[in-house]
Amino acid sequence: MLPQEIIRTKRDGGTLSAKEICAFVEGLTSGAVTEGQVAAFAMAVFFKGMTGDEAVALTLAMRDSGDVLDWSDLHGPVADKHSTGGVGDNVSLMLAPIVAACGIYVPMISGRGLGHTGGTLDKMESIPGYTVAPGNELFRKTVRETGCAIIGQTANLAPADKRFYAIRDVTATVESVPLITASILSKKLSAGLDALVLDVKSGNGAFMAKPRDAAAQAKSLVEVANGAGMKTSALITGMNEPLADAAGNAVEVDVAVEFLTGVRRERRLQAVTVALAAEMLMQAGTVGTHQEATMRAVEALESGAAAERFARMVSALGGPSDFLEHHERYLERAPVAKSAAAQRDGYVGAIDTRAIGLAVIALGGGRTRPDQKIDHRVGITGLLPVGSAVGRGDVLAHVHSRDDDAAKEAARQIVNAYRIVENKPKRVRPVIRRVAL
Repeated sequence: MLPQEIIRTKRDGGTLSAKEICAFVEGLTSGAVTEGQVAAFAMAVFFKGMTGDEAVALTLAMRDSGDVLDWSDLHGPVADKHSTGGVGDNVSLMLAPIVAACGIYVPMISGRGLGHTGGTLDKMESIPGYTVAPGNELFRKTVRETGCAIIGQTANLAPADKRFYAIRDVTATVESVPLITASILSKKLSAGLDALVLDVKSGNGAFMAKPRDAAAQAKSLVEVANGAGMKTSALITGMNEPLADAAGNAVEVDVAVEFLTGVRRERRLQAVTVALAAEMLMQAGTVGTHQEATMRAVEALESGAAAERFARMVSALGGPSDFLEHHERYLERAPVAKSAAAQRDGYVGAIDTRAIGLAVIALGGGRTRPDQKIDHRVGITGLLPVGSAVGRGDVLAHVHSRDDDAAKEAARQIVNAYRIVENKPKRVRPVIRRVAL
């Protein structure tokens, strides 16, 4: 089957057969389909969409483009979580060890930054020595002995998605429900999970900015995943402001360590993290009620058990054995710091969250092309949340940059991203709704 004919069919609004989709994915994996053809196919799907059967076929074809892991040797359920992408969203770094401390194995196969959003792998690579691409033996050993491992896709796990993911990132085709669904689930299905929980973001910092679009994405993911035999539910969470008060890579690892060790836990970040942990325990079938699930997740955090799991995971995958105690010593710092100041008195009424993510990319903390290296040191810290009272000249956030010019531009972008209003806005719950079959 000619790739251009498959593209033509979808471009014209036609429905592709499973055979046609499998043929295209095989070419995507082998390299027979060019980068231009992949981009054209992605754009056609972006505008014309896919039926439910097409989305299932694409998901399964990308899963079957490589190996499928088998965890039957483990004495317990295997579960994972995936976020559709946000700004200041470092939940995975805390969630995996929390859930592992509750007796569930978490082989968390994560991705890099996509569009304006940060990537879990880029954050973990801020830790010196930490390998996001261990061999299969080390990966399995780490999961078996520590309960969790945060790694990237290996060459043999959904390789079709790995190539497709990189091309979508730089061709403005990220915000497509069937493509996001297939990308996420092909990786998760290949990971051999018993259960999956999805964090579907909604708001101006999410790929699905409108609530109805986020709901459609969550519904698609839950239906396709359960249809493929994996027990799955989703939480829709707010992304109308950064989740943590930092955006970047090393700076978000800082936040994660402080969260796990109890030094500092921001209200919104804790609410989302604990809610997702409780949902994972429920989906894995280890608790009977949501209340019990929440209590167990909080206990794992408060007791230090989750922090201990994180430390063991970092060490097992090549990072410093004393990283938890001395993370500030190991994480590199950007040489230039600059503050972004409020231009008037009032309250933080709204934040253009996507603009914050783009500011991090402009600093060098994200990518504009697939092969680009990033600067793990740069980022933004101290981001004031919506509802904060400010006076003219008060600091809205701190910029960490490799040079003065980039720092000044990022500070300007941050000021423009913040809307200061006269009256304090109402507090909005970070967890909006649950989606399940």
